[in-house]
Amino acid sequence: MTNETVTGDDQDGGVPYRSRRRVLVRAGVPLAVATVIAAGVGLVPALAADSPPDLPTLTAEQVVAKALGSQTQALSGTVSVSTDLGLPSQLLGMAGGLGAAASGHGGDASGASADPQSKLLGLLGGDRTLRVAVDGPDHQRVDMMENMAGYTVVHNGDQAWAWDSSTNSAVHMTGRAADKHPQAPLSELPATPQDAARQFLTASAGTTSVTVAGTANVAGQKAYQLSVKPTQSGSTVAEVRIAVAADNGVPLSVAVKSTDGTTVLDVHFTDVSFAKPAAKTFEFTAPKGAKVTEQKADGAAAEGKADGKAAAKGGAKEGAKDHQGTNVIGEGWTAVFTTQLPGGPIEAPKGDGKHGGHGSVNPQGLMKSLGKQVDGGTLIGTKVVNVLLTDDGRVFAGAVTLPTLQHAAGVN
Repeated sequence: MTNETVTGDDQDGGVPYRSRRRVLVRAGVPLAVATVIAAGVGLVPALAADSPPDLPTLTAEQVVAKALGSQTQALSGTVSVSTDLGLPSQLLGMAGGLGAAASGHGGDASGASADPQSKLLGLLGGDRTLRVAVDGPDHQRVDMMENMAGYTVVHNGDQAWAWDSSTNSAVHMTGRAADKHPQAPLSELPATPQDAARQFLTASAGTTSVTVAGTANVAGQKAYQLSVKPTQSGSTVAEVRIAVAADNGVPLSVAVKSTDGTTVLDVHFTDVSFAKPAAKTFEFTAPKGAKVTEQKADGAAAEGKADGKAAAKGGAKEGAKDHQGTNVIGEGWTAVFTTQLPGGPIEAPKGDGKHGGHGSVNPQGLMKSLGKQVDGGTLIGTKVVNVLLTDDGRVFAGAVTLPTLQHAAGVN
C-alpha cells in the first residue's frame, strides 16, 4: 500500500502502522447515539481456546494490505454479535421511535419494525446470531433470529428487501441505486467482521497505531491478529482486535475494549465457507399477507438532490452533514456526532410498552431523566459511548470523554 508508512521497532510480534487514509464517516440514523455505535465504536474478539497456528511472520502493513486487498467475493456463515455498551433500554426505545419517524412510518409499528434504521438498534445490546451470505457487491443476505422471530435483509441486483416476521411487514426498494440509498438495508447493518474491519482500517487518518498481536484460529481458519489502538487523547476506546484470515485476507473477527478494560463489542464468525452461495439464496418474495412498504430508488435520488439544493441555498454548516441533520465534528477516534433533538413528544411505535404514555415519548425529557447534570447540560454515560444533551436541545455523542464532548459543544 503506497499510502501507509511503517515506523518504530517490533512490538507484540509486529510493527507499528499508521494509516494515512482519509476518514470516511456516514451517519444513517437521526440519533447520534445509534450512529456513533454503528460507525465508530471499536470491537475485540475473544481469544481462541486452541493453540495459535504457526504462520509466516508478516508486518502490520502486510496484514492490513492483505485485509484491504482481499479478492474474496463469496462467502457464507454464522456470525455471533455480542454487545455490552451499557446503553439504557429507554434510550434505545427513544432512538427507535426517532428512526421510525425519520423513515416516514411515524407511529406505525408494523411499518417501522421492518425498516433497517429501526432494526439496527437491536444490535446495540445483548447477544445476536446472524446468518450471512455474500456473492459480490450485488448479492448479500443477512438473517437474524430473535425470540422465535426472524428479520431478513436481502440485496439482489436492483432489488432490496427488509422483512420482519414478527409483524409480517416488509420494506421493498427497487432501482439500481437501491443499495446506495441511506435507508438501504445492508448499508445500515454492519453485520459482518468485514464491514467493521474495513471501517477501522480505512478510517482515522494519522490517529491510529496498528501492530501484529500474534495468530489465532477463528471459525476453523488460521488468522493473524491485528491490535489497533488510538494515538489521540480523549477516546474511550483502548484497543480494537481484528483477526485476518491467512489464506485470503478476509477479516474473521473484530471487536473493542474500552479504557476501563471492558470488552464492549465482539463480532466474529463461528463458521464460515468461501464457496459461492446458490443463486436462490438471494431470491426473496414477501410472504402472503405481508404489509409491504415500497421505496423507489429514483425518488430517493430526487429527494437527495432537493436536499442538496436546500443546503446550498442555506449555506454550509460546520462539519459533515447528512440528509437527516446529523453533523460530524472532528475525525478519527475522537469524532463527535451531533444532531438537534425534537423539543416536544414524538410518536413511538404502537404497542411498545417500553415508552410509556400513549405511544409517544419526549426525547429531551427522557434523556434528562436518565442522565446527570454537568457543565453544559445533561450527560448519559456508558461503558464507551458518552452522550451530552445541551440546554438548547442539541445532542453530542461519541466514544469520547466528557471534556471532548463539552469542547465540541463549545462549553469550554
